[in-house]
Amino acid sequence: MKAQLFLPFYDTADRFLRKIPVITITLVFLNVIIFLISLFDFEKIIMTFGFIPAKFDLVTLFTSMFLHGGVDHLFGNMWYLLVFGDNVEEKLGRISFLWLYFTSGICAAFIQYITDPFSEIPIIGASGAISGILGAYLVFFPREKVLVRIGFNFIYLPTYVMLSCWFLIQFIFGAISLLGFMGSNIAFWAHIGGFIFGILAAFLINSRSKSKRRKL
Repeated sequence: MKAQLFLPFYDTADRFLRKIPVITITLVFLNVIIFLISLFDFEKIIMTFGFIPAKFDLVTLFTSMFLHGGVDHLFGNMWYLLVFGDNVEEKLGRISFLWLYFTSGICAAFIQYITDPFSEIPIIGASGAISGILGAYLVFFPREKVLVRIGFNFIYLPTYVMLSCWFLIQFIFGAISLLGFMGSNIAFWAHIGGFIFGILAAFLINSRSKSKRRKL
C-alpha cells in the first residue's frame, strides 16, 4: 500500500460498529512487534521468512505476511487495516475475518509468484492480505463514504469510487511492470490478486447468508 496515493482517514461505516475490533488490533500489534524484532537482523530474517518465488515454500507464504521493508511500508499497511478492517471484522465475525485475511494473503503471494516464478527477490508485507479486506469492504459497504487525502486535498468519496481508483492504479502499474517497461519493488499483482479474492469471497459469503435466510 502506498499511503501517499490514497490516505483514508475515516469511513462512515464506522457508525455501525458495536464491538471492539479485537482481531484487527491484534494483527496490527503483531505486525509492529515482528517488524521491530526483524530490525535486529533484518537481511537474514527477510531472506529466511520472506516468500522467494524461485524457492517456493508454503511456510513463507504465511510468514511473509508479517514482514515489512521499512516504517513507511508498515505504516501504510497498518493504517489501511485499521481504517477498513474493523468494519469487515464486525460484518464477518472474528474467525471468518481471520480466514479471509490469511487466505487473501496466501492467494495474493501466489498470484505474484505466477507473474515472476523465478524471481530471487523476497515478497514481504501484509498488502495482499489487506487487499482482500479491501475487496470484501467494497462488497459489504459499497456506498459508504471514505474521507481521503489526495495530495493536499481532503475529500469524501464513495467506497466504490475510492477503491475502484485504487484498484485501477494497481492494475496499471502491475501491467507496466509485467510488460517490463519499468522495474518496481512493489508487488502490484499481489494487491490485485488479494483484492479480487476478497471480492469473490465476500460475494460467496453474501450468497450463502441469503440462502440461509430463505431456508428459515
